[in-house]
Amino acid sequence: MLFALAKEYQNIHETEKAKQYYEALLTTDENYVGAYYHLGGLLADEGLEDQALEVYTKGINIATAIKDLHALAELKSAKLNLELGL
Repeated sequence: MLFALAKEYQNIHETEKAKQYYEALLTTDENYVGAYYHLGGLLADEGLEDQALEVYTKGINIATAIKDLHALAELKSAKLNLELGL
């Protein structure tokens, strides 16, 4: 439910509320790796590249630990694209 609320707020450009819901979700379930991808993207879109990189890195570490290879690939790609300025 928190993820759905975050996505809805993100879709209507209520980025601060979306960020709050992503962070609440990760506080309650740090293994919800999809939230790292979306929160990182939101932060990057807001020009907060350093924070986005931190979120992607944490998501990469979690995805590695729980062996979620799909999420791991997406997070690594997003992080690399941000680092390269793509």
